[in-house]
Amino acid sequence: MAELNTGGGGGKGGKVRSKKSNPGVDLTAMVDLAFLLITFFILTTTLSKPQSMDLSLPDNDKPDPNSTPPEAPAWRTLTVVLGKNDKLVYYIGLTDAPYVDAEINGKPKLENYGGKGIRKAILSHNKYVLEHVDDPNKEGLTVLIKASKSANYKNVVDILDEMAIIKPRSYSIVDVTPGDIKMLEDKKIK
Repeated sequence: MAELNTGGGGGKGGKVRSKKSNPGVDLTAMVDLAFLLITFFILTTTLSKPQSMDLSLPDNDKPDPNSTPPEAPAWRTLTVVLGKNDKLVYYIGLTDAPYVDAEINGKPKLENYGGKGIRKAILSHNKYVLEHVDDPNKEGLTVLIKASKSANYKNVVDILDEMAIIKPRSYSIVDVTPGDIKMLEDKKIK
């Protein structure tokens, strides 16, 4: 039984007084109520469900050797190379020959993650691509994500979050090439 004593023992002094009983408060009901409330809130609270991102993985079937894979024009392909210290480099077109014309400067650029960084760059190029394709449902921006060995798991998750926000027509994670590593070294973020 839980009990709260509020008084002290005997006092000092010369006078003898009659002994008064100390008032006591029985806390058993309060303890029972506390456990009932805790049990109620635990059982009625919805637990947060883990969030996951849908990824499309390739089939295990071997491709037909006679078929040719579809090719995307260089101006529709944006490549993002993840480096260390939360930095990345992006370019349009091929590694060795970035796509450059009057409207697009696809040369490699150093960028950060987030709305003012890579998201802004991908959104602007996606807008350009959608303005210049015949059928946006069949053709659109393709983003290639390449993670160097110095990139960490957080960087990959961050760029996949950006893809979930931007929703380009297609994106994939591919192997980094020696040209990409050289590009990171040139930007001093290997």
